[in-house]
Amino acid sequence: MLSPEIILITVLSYFAILTLISYITGREDNNKVFFKANKNSNWLIVAFGMVGASLSGVTFISVPGWVEDSQFTYFQVVLGYLVGYLFVASVLLPIYYRIGLTSIYEYLDQRFGQNSYFVGSVFFLISRVLGASFRLFLVAIVLQEFVFDSMKIPFEITVIFSILLIWLYTKRGGIKTIVWTDTIQTTFMILAVILSIIYINKSLDWSITEFLYSSDLKEYNKIFVMDNFLERNFFWKHFIGGAFITICMTGLDQDMMQKNLTCRNIGEAKKNMVLFSFILTFVTFLFILLGALLYIYAYKNNISIPANSDLLFPKIALEGSLGQFVGITFILGLIAAAYSSADSALTSLTTSFCIDILKINKLSPDRQLKIRKQTHIWMSLALIIVVIIYRYVLDRNVIDSLLTVAQYTYGPLLGLFAFGIFTKFKIDDKKVYYVVIINMILIIILGNIDSSSIGGYSIGYELLPINGLLNFIGLYLIRK
Repeated sequence: MLSPEIILITVLSYFAILTLISYITGREDNNKVFFKANKNSNWLIVAFGMVGASLSGVTFISVPGWVEDSQFTYFQVVLGYLVGYLFVASVLLPIYYRIGLTSIYEYLDQRFGQNSYFVGSVFFLISRVLGASFRLFLVAIVLQEFVFDSMKIPFEITVIFSILLIWLYTKRGGIKTIVWTDTIQTTFMILAVILSIIYINKSLDWSITEFLYSSDLKEYNKIFVMDNFLERNFFWKHFIGGAFITICMTGLDQDMMQKNLTCRNIGEAKKNMVLFSFILTFVTFLFILLGALLYIYAYKNNISIPANSDLLFPKIALEGSLGQFVGITFILGLIAAAYSSADSALTSLTTSFCIDILKINKLSPDRQLKIRKQTHIWMSLALIIVVIIYRYVLDRNVIDSLLTVAQYTYGPLLGLFAFGIFTKFKIDDKKVYYVVIINMILIIILGNIDSSSIGGYSIGYELLPINGLLNFIGLYLIRK
């Protein structure tokens, strides 16, 4: 069993490394470096680092914990992700590079006007705060459960401690720091899942091949659901929903696109996105495979399954008989996965709020720098508040909660960008608020309809494209 003291030392040592990287990359403390990394990032480094930012702590512990309930059906969503990433690379990235954006929501200003620009920016801020908080919540509850509870430290202090560490190493270098720290974090995360699979198999006296062909694995390895269209996890619902989730949560998200916009040119940005998408698909499958292995190990060793399945992986890694090496590997992988997404989220939130809401580009350089630093602090405080709220309101698996929330918050962005890209119409920009509010009400009603009232049909992740379509139709009705 890994002691709380060893876990804490591991966490602090890890952050010492990130702080050193921040010091090296943050020597130029200016907004051009913070927002765009001087547009000089190596595309291979960006591609690899984006894997960690995309997967996050949600994938690291929530996806494995979800396997008993969902088997391997989440991989249907992941296949949809792959199609979505290819769309982002071929359609959205060329638009962003052609216009030369710092914030991708500036496109909405040029295409429709100030009100659409504001709506897009606000929905990104809401979506990213909620999404980043989901990811931070996971790592916070693990640290609380296995470290800080034994020290009688409240959950609220754990959250503040976690976000303070992120703020410290991102406050100067911004996206330039993130590109490099994400690379290290992705490395630790992938090593953690691979070593966990190897050591758990060794503990079960299995080779990897024996595990893959075992009868135990067959109890979990159902991927495709093709027999019942009414089911929430029917293949085409998951696949199409996954594609649109990626288009929105990557292609229409300042967090993920800000890294791509640091590449030297559009050709390198496209290569980055394509390579990243295939690495991500493979690594996500490893996490799903690990989930089956964790349940097999737990049942064979009479380990009780936690009521919160998200805690299964940490429980086995930190309290099981796999040894301290696996425990330390897990902690490094967890904080790497969680903070690789949270640190970039904090940077992109700061960027979007400064550029899109406060419009600091119109101010003097000294004033811009001061406002950016203040905004960075306020965004950190916003994340702290939302993570603490999750502690008291969240009652379901985090990966499912994250994707469910995304269906509501990214719909207006999907509708706005789709209408802008695929039509030549202008809109009455002053009426965009009515469109968004009315459609938000409709989609909330639709998303909460009881399946028994619609012939047993269970609404899944296809709610996101439906949300985007309703917003698209609303924009068409206010066209000029």
